[in-house]
Amino acid sequence: MDEDMLADQRRLVDLIEDEGWDVTDLEISAYDSPWSDEDDPEATITITARKPYEGDGNESADGDEDEDDGNPFRLK
Repeated sequence: MDEDMLADQRRLVDLIEDEGWDVTDLEISAYDSPWSDEDDPEATITITARKPYEGDGNESADGDEDEDDGNPFRLK
């Protein structure tokens, strides 16, 4: 895999982490472009990240509201 692609991937991860996100999964795919007549490779990067947000005090630890939301399928 091209070193430039890996360097770009690392920069993107650093930017996301600098914003307080925790990167949980990352996939990079390198390929020859089917839309171009050139032989230059392209890449796609898929990044999955999570970031907890503080609630307003009406939510439990798992993010559900303490109040009855009327959902008949919710187990209590």
